[in-house]
Amino acid sequence: MTPKVTVVMPIYNVQHFVKSAIESVLSQSFNDFELVLINDCSTDQSLEICKTILDHRIRIINHNVNKGLAAARNTGIRHAIGTYIAFIDSDDMWHKDKLKMHVNHLNKSPKVGISFSRSSFMDHQGKKIHFYQMPQLTGIKAADLLCRNPVGNGSAPVIRRETLNDIRFQPLNHPEHYTCYFDENFRQSEDIECWLRIVATTTWKMEGIPAPLTYYRLNQQGLSSNIIKQLASWESMIDKAKLYAPKLLAKHEHNARAYQLRYLARQSIRNGRGKAAINLVNRAIGESPSIIIKETARTCVTVIAAYLLWLLPASAYKICENIGQYFMGRIQKNRISKDGVNSSMLS
Repeated sequence: MTPKVTVVMPIYNVQHFVKSAIESVLSQSFNDFELVLINDCSTDQSLEICKTILDHRIRIINHNVNKGLAAARNTGIRHAIGTYIAFIDSDDMWHKDKLKMHVNHLNKSPKVGISFSRSSFMDHQGKKIHFYQMPQLTGIKAADLLCRNPVGNGSAPVIRRETLNDIRFQPLNHPEHYTCYFDENFRQSEDIECWLRIVATTTWKMEGIPAPLTYYRLNQQGLSSNIIKQLASWESMIDKAKLYAPKLLAKHEHNARAYQLRYLARQSIRNGRGKAAINLVNRAIGESPSIIIKETARTCVTVIAAYLLWLLPASAYKICENIGQYFMGRIQKNRISKDGVNSSMLS
C-alpha cells in the first residue's frame, strides 16, 4: 500500500544523533509514512546504527561517493513513493504530531505547496532551551523569501510531490543523467535556493504552522571560514536567481544581502566571534540602512550582542546571553500561545 508521506533523512557522520532523529520519526502519531535514509558515505558508525533499527517503514539507500546534502535529498525524492515528502536532518528531531498536522494542513489547503512549522531550539546535547524560530507564516511572497528563510531549517518542511515536480530539472554536463530538485552545485544555501525557485517561478504558496513542531539542534561551527563559505554560497544563489527572477533581484537584492549579513552576524555571535559579528552587522547596515527601521528590535539586539561579546569577558557575556534568551523565550511563548498553540507543545 502506498504511504501518504515519504520522510527523507540524509545521513552523514551523525552517530551521536541519528538514533534519536529516527526514533522521533517512528514515534509519529500519524503513521502512514515511509522513512528513506540516504547514507552519503558516512565514515563513522552512522550506517551501522541505522541498520540496528528494525522497522518495515525504513529503507536505506547508499551513495557510492559523498555527494552532499542537496544530492542526498534528491536521491530521497527520486526514491519516494509518498504523496507528500517531508525532510528531516539526521541531527534534529520532531514533535510526535508533526506529520499529522502537516498532512491536515496540506489536505485542507490545495494551493499550498510547502507546509512548514515553527521550530524550537535544542542545545548540542539535545536539551530544549525554549527559544524559538519565529518566521512569517502566511502571505509569503518571493521578496519575503529572498530576504529571509521562513522555513528556517531543513527539518521543518513538508512538500507536495507535484510542487517538486514543477521545479525539477536535469543538470547540464552532469556525468550521471538524473532528475534534480535541489541544485547539487550548492553545498550550502541549497534549501533557500529551492524554496525561492518554487515561489518565484510557480503558483504554489508556502505557509507555516504556528506550533513549534521541529526541534532544531544548535551545533557550534566555530570556524570563521564557515561564515565566509555561507556568504559565498548565498551570493551564488543570488546570481542564479537573477537569471529567472531579474526584476525581483533588481528591486530587493540590497535588502536581501543586508538581512543575510545580519543573519551571519548572529551566527558569529553564537560561535563566540564578537569582532566578526561586529563587522558583519555593520556591513548589513551599510548595505541597507532601512533594516534599522523595518526591524529595529532585531537589528539593535544583534548590534548590542555583537559589541557585548567583543567587550565583555566570556563569563559575563554568557550571563547576559542567558538573561536575554530567558526573556525573549517568554515573549515568544506568549506569542505562540496567542496563535492558538496548546501549552503542552511548548513544554
